[in-house]
Order: sequence, then structure tokens, then C-alpha cells
Amino acid sequence: MGDPKKPRKRYESPRKPWDPELMETELKLIGEYGLKNRKELRSIESLLRKIRTVARSTYALPGSERMEKTGELISRLRRRGLIGEKGTIDDVLRLSLEHFLNRRLQTVLYKKGLARSIHQARQLVVHGHVVVGDRVVRKPSKLLSQEEEIAVVLSPKSPLSRKEHPIWA
Repeated sequence: MGDPKKPRKRYESPRKPWDPELMETELKLIGEYGLKNRKELRSIESLLRKIRTVARSTYALPGSERMEKTGELISRLRRRGLIGEKGTIDDVLRLSLEHFLNRRLQTVLYKKGLARSIHQARQLVVHGHVVVGDRVVRKPSKLLSQEEEIAVVLSPKSPLSRKEHPIWA
């Protein structure tokens, strides 16, 4: 069962972690999306890998079971805002890392214009200045659904919500 204070790794390390091309692409993504470290990037890569594995495994199933599993997977990804209304299993297999990184709270906050930089967006989330719906969220890596994306605002209790705050000057 394990010690509850010692959570499992949520990612897999690459076979060649010192590959120059891999390191370059990882650093580019870390800088562009304001990630804390490679661990955050690799956990999203693992999530994408698992979704693709499920999508590929549905091809081997019999007809009715394949349609059921495919429908469940597509509806789950549609709720998350990763594929469109008329998405197919091929769209699931075309998903990239950037699709997931664009759904993170930190990125959504920056793209909505509530932070001046991606790094400031991370700081606002960690310090508890951001509300999704009616709940304060302190995890910049939270993947948002489309409904949650609309509900992202600065907390009314936060001093940053006032327009006379020096951050907005």
C-alpha cells in the first residue's frame, strides 16, 4: 500500500535525458510556458502518452466495445477542451504537448491578460490570488475545462483585484 506521505512518481524519465535536442526542446517549453522544472513537463508528457495508449488500444477492440470506449475517451477530452465537438480518434492521436500546456491554469491566466508575464501568472496562482469559480486554486499546473476557463478571475478578497494597486499602474 505504501506510505501516504510518499506519493508515486507521476512521470517517466526519458531514455536519453542528456540528449542535446531533447534538452533544447524541453528548455524552450519550460521557458515559454513558465514551468517550474522538467518534472512538470514530464508529468504532462506521461498523461499524453497514457491517453494515446488508450486511443491506440481501442483499435483492437470489437465494434460495439470500440465505439463505447472511443466515445468515453472523446467526451472526456472534449470536456477538458482538448478536442473539438466533431473530434475523432485520429484527433486524439494528433494531440501534442502544447495542447495540454495551453489548458494549464498558469497559461490561461496569462492569456486572459490577468498577469503581465507567464512567471507572474504562476506567482499569482501560488500566492492564492486566483479564483476558479468560487474556489481559490493554488496549483498552477491544474488542467482547466472550458467551463472553468471562463470562470478564472482574480480573487475579490485579494488586494490585486483593486485597479489602484501598484501592479496595474
